[in-house]
Amino acid sequence: MTNPWFDEAGRLVKRPLGKTGLMVTPICIGCAPLGNMPETFAYEVAEEQALATVRAAFNSPINFLDTAYSYGDGESERRIGLVLKELGGRVPEGYVLATKADRNLQTGEFSGAQMRRSVERSLRLLGLEKLQLVHLHDPEHTTFDNVMSPGGPLEVLQQMQREGLIEHLGVAGGPIDMEIQYVATGAFSVVITHNRYTLLNRIAEPLIAFAHARGVAVLNAAPYGSGILAKGPSAYPRYAYSQADADLVERARQMEAACAYYGVPLAAAALQFSLRDPRITSTIIGVSKPERIQQTLALAAVPIPDALWEELDALAPPPREL
Repeated sequence: MTNPWFDEAGRLVKRPLGKTGLMVTPICIGCAPLGNMPETFAYEVAEEQALATVRAAFNSPINFLDTAYSYGDGESERRIGLVLKELGGRVPEGYVLATKADRNLQTGEFSGAQMRRSVERSLRLLGLEKLQLVHLHDPEHTTFDNVMSPGGPLEVLQQMQREGLIEHLGVAGGPIDMEIQYVATGAFSVVITHNRYTLLNRIAEPLIAFAHARGVAVLNAAPYGSGILAKGPSAYPRYAYSQADADLVERARQMEAACAYYGVPLAAAALQFSLRDPRITSTIIGVSKPERIQQTLALAAVPIPDALWEELDALAPPPREL
């Protein structure tokens, strides 16, 4: 059985990233764990392990990496930058590296000036002269009116595009109604949703449909719900970086049992739930060790019968916002 995200030779099939002209693999390596964020992920990632992971990423069939100003307050970008320096101070040919413009993590400032500071720091830490893709990150920490105001975050990011510092703009956030509002402006080529389109939470469905209809590329992050669908509910009863409620844990257990009946790892079903949706351009998987890259590719290749998808759909909880 061949999955449509692999070609006949078993290679990942690259897809257009919306209207950007960039081509990306259906799996994207999420670099948040490489920022060493134990308060978020409940584990640490030492620098040498992170550097080995980035090196492996740039030697892998996956050509898309995602980071942010806020991941470890710059630590993820700094570590990626060390590897880029080894590679000649540039993103290797054929690879795409995305980052995000963030509010000031100490003061909460979410201004146009802060967006410029964020992007300039990213350029400095990564050691690059321009960024292929920059997302306006977590605008739920400000207001839509502020982002769209004269001299505000969006106008400054667009000015940095004109200056040649940014090639393409995206938006990455949480609340679905808010993300739809930003996609509707027409200002963004890409949108990221996280933890809201998984086996256990499908609240992002309206956003995915809305963005896809407008030619905006959809990136779906955290298909494992931050770990419960990868490690299993007994080992990791957390969803979206917080303790999962009893109903969610029980549904995850039932899904795990259904997968076991068919001989399918729960993580394979969680990953392929996202991969099999043709409206999703790429699925962002957080990676903390070099071996996770090949493990992810193996999970993407597991054959999954239609009967299991029917059982998993029946076990999904009613839509609810996080």
